[in-house]
Amino acid sequence: MTNLDRVAREIKSVGLYDLILQDVQRLLGTSRPTVSQIRQILETHPKILEDYKQTNVEYNLSNLHLDAIPLAGLEDRCREKAERFNANLETLKAIEKYTLDFAHSSTLVIIFSVEFFVLFSVQYFIVLLNLKAYQWYIYGLFALSIAAAWWYAKKQQRLYARENAHFERLYDESLRLLEELEEQGCIDKEDLWIHESDEHV
Repeated sequence: MTNLDRVAREIKSVGLYDLILQDVQRLLGTSRPTVSQIRQILETHPKILEDYKQTNVEYNLSNLHLDAIPLAGLEDRCREKAERFNANLETLKAIEKYTLDFAHSSTLVIIFSVEFFVLFSVQYFIVLLNLKAYQWYIYGLFALSIAAAWWYAKKQQRLYARENAHFERLYDESLRLLEELEEQGCIDKEDLWIHESDEHV
């Protein structure tokens, strides 16, 4: 459900993907690749497409380049599958952030940032406020905060794994629904593509 033509255009023209463009340029041996050349690289080098998708998820941009199926005017035989596809698409967009590797997630960065702040505070209380008599209590609280952070990180890691598996199942189901609807003549997938993003700054 990712529009490769759009991906190729964005890699060529949107600054967010400059590092990916550099990889494409290296692979092609040219500093000015065309959109069609980039499209070919996307088809022959899946890592480039994965890098694009990873970048999008990190910046809260969607890799799902399809609009919901308009239900007005759909025959009854198509409506139920179209409604299910639309519901799946909405859920997929909501949980897409969990497709990011947890080790690279903002959640982990926040946990480490909080722990760094706690460590700084511990040193502040002990040294600057001259609380050396209470330092073991303060270090004990710090150790508890590390344990709490570890527990929370493990909980979030399990959540990422669970939601990622849910995303994969729903994605496959949605692709099947889309293919069935197209085979039955209910929709034309080309009409659903979102050709450009208004989310890029």
